[in-house]
Amino acid sequence: MSPCIVSVRVFLLSRQRALPNVAQRVRKLSTGAASGPHPEERDVVIVGGGPAGLALAGALASYKHVRDSLSITLVEAGDLSSVENWSLNSGSFSNRVSSITNASQAFLKAVGAWDHVENDRTSPIEEMQVWDGVSDARITFTASELGLTAANNDSGVSPQMARLTENLNLQRGLLRHLSASPGIQISDKVKVKAIESEVREGGGWPLIHLSDGRTLRARLLVGADGFNSPVRSYAGISSFGWSYDTQAIVATLSHPPRTPFEPPNTTAYQRFLPTGPIAFLPLSPTASSLVWSTRPPLAAALTKGVSGVLALMINAAFRLPNVSMEYLHKVILEAEAAGTPLTLSQIKDEISWREKSHNIDKHSAFSSMLTESNQTGMPLEHSETLPPLISSIQPGTAASFPLRFNHAESYIGEGKGSRTVLVGDAAHTIHPLAGQGLNLGLGDVECLARCISNTVLQGGDIGSHTALLPYAQERYIENHKIMSACDKLHKLYTTTFEPVVWARSVGLEVINELDSIKAALMLSAGSSPKGRSSHRPGAAGWNRAAQGIEGLAGGFKVASMLGGAAADVVGSGLRQLLKSLPQKN
Repeated sequence: MSPCIVSVRVFLLSRQRALPNVAQRVRKLSTGAASGPHPEERDVVIVGGGPAGLALAGALASYKHVRDSLSITLVEAGDLSSVENWSLNSGSFSNRVSSITNASQAFLKAVGAWDHVENDRTSPIEEMQVWDGVSDARITFTASELGLTAANNDSGVSPQMARLTENLNLQRGLLRHLSASPGIQISDKVKVKAIESEVREGGGWPLIHLSDGRTLRARLLVGADGFNSPVRSYAGISSFGWSYDTQAIVATLSHPPRTPFEPPNTTAYQRFLPTGPIAFLPLSPTASSLVWSTRPPLAAALTKGVSGVLALMINAAFRLPNVSMEYLHKVILEAEAAGTPLTLSQIKDEISWREKSHNIDKHSAFSSMLTESNQTGMPLEHSETLPPLISSIQPGTAASFPLRFNHAESYIGEGKGSRTVLVGDAAHTIHPLAGQGLNLGLGDVECLARCISNTVLQGGDIGSHTALLPYAQERYIENHKIMSACDKLHKLYTTTFEPVVWARSVGLEVINELDSIKAALMLSAGSSPKGRSSHRPGAAGWNRAAQGIEGLAGGFKVASMLGGAAADVVGSGLRQLLKSLPQKN
């Protein structure tokens, strides 16, 4: 354990005095008089009150020497009091959830924020089952078999690979943490109207003009303001990327509990269909979250169509062979184009007919027509390999949004845009297939807070290029290799070309038999609660895995050109992947 984390924990244990809550500070700031012609001097201005911005403010406040020496302001255009007062009935969940890895959870615990997250609204992921929607090749990750431990290392707590929580639960916990952190000014319901560089010899500081009439002069300006980042625009930092021809459907799913003879609902399931992956993420014994990446027309038809159709299609998507899923997609889209959407009974008949054509026993776990009364008593054979059947979608939770890949060309500004730095979605956006988006942002926050802390200890200028360079050097490569690997996996699984399907299926089944490789992959993906430094154990493993996936994707391109004789070419990419991964000593 590093000295910094030890000192943070000692500090957190020693603080007991009551402090005003966030809403009181916000009201005080929002009703204050404008600063007039003279800007307010601030050491750090964070633009954006999402999880990344709030986590950065909390991380900085956890360092006593930073808190005592720097003035920090967070600016958010939205109303944070609605987040602070957010509440849902037990059993109901919002539709935007994130998988918080053990490494991210350990970081949040170290700064004192995780204690304010409502634990009853989180769920551990103790097992993951991932399979190919074309070949049914499967890989299973189990926390206990991989030698992982619980994030908090408490005895009696089951090992986990990650923990699912609603984004609002995390954001509310971060706000509650900040309410107990002195020295952090939070100003919400205030928009950034403009940002300009101060005209001064040797380079000026950023001037942030706010909608309430104030102007902040920042030694360091942090952009935690999302994909369309005004801070990134001010800094003149270009980005590169593309939009995927897919949209993510999200929803909160209701389903019966597992029987007493089955494992608890702590398994995450993901099936890779050619149209995109569909993921089932556990939230409670009777509720789970959906993230389904599919074509935009189908996403629109499923989310805006007849009530109940989406639930039926989710059940089918985890069970029916891909040829039948393609047929169902076709008839749904044709009916939608004709202006006569299929009724619930028509969809049921279509699914039932397709199951009969595949000789699926209607009383088996592979039937999506299985009724609730069939799910009592002893579990059906292979029921643990599939998620529970969805009975309904929680009202108002079905929605969709476009997916994209985007990476800023730099994380720190230069020239007229100097004294700026980007974190989270302002720096990068990623396909959600691996659930790493928020975790990458929290990795940014941990690293940037550490760099600022070190600079303060050394008496340096926190806004200087020298102070920010270690952050950029550590995080850019770390983020890019994970982003690149996820992008290649997405492209690898969106083809039905037989040689590629063969290669990826063999690769999945081979890796599934090698526990040391699976452990290395999960460790490097953040399942270890150890530190998040790029030098942590497993980071090199992820780097080699990413390189192997690049090689396999290269084989896919060659295979697409060569045709029938391409299996050997793709197989060589597979062998490169396997050789690149760390083996057990």
